[in-house]
Amino acid sequence: MKKFLLMTLMLVFGLTFAAAQNQAEIKFDKLTYDFGTFSDDNPVHKTTFTFTNVGKAPLVINQIVASCGCTIPNYDKRPIAPGQKGTIDVTYNGTGKFPGHFKKSITVRTNGKVEMTRLYIEGVMTGK
Repeated sequence: MKKFLLMTLMLVFGLTFAAAQNQAEIKFDKLTYDFGTFSDDNPVHKTTFTFTNVGKAPLVINQIVASCGCTIPNYDKRPIAPGQKGTIDVTYNGTGKFPGHFKKSITVRTNGKVEMTRLYIEGVMTGK
């Protein structure tokens, strides 16, 4: 009975280790983008975050959540094959916001080795 339990335990650990070796892994070119200084006459700005699946399994983005409604992320829902690149387009709309410095976060949840990554956009919007 002890041998059976020991063999079962070793099998479970072996399968867990093997599964961990064949995971997707997301790697971003940059985690923060600075829009710099801009006027509230032109409050809408866009940027693109580029990433690569450096893992050994297809990468699936499960969810992307922005810290406020003024930040809108857009991405392709299809899985990203190992070695392939993908993008997340982010639009900041400062219409109706008070002038000054802002820093917003975009939380990316995946099936990857690291399940959550946080991206940031920031800038300074000046008044009239």
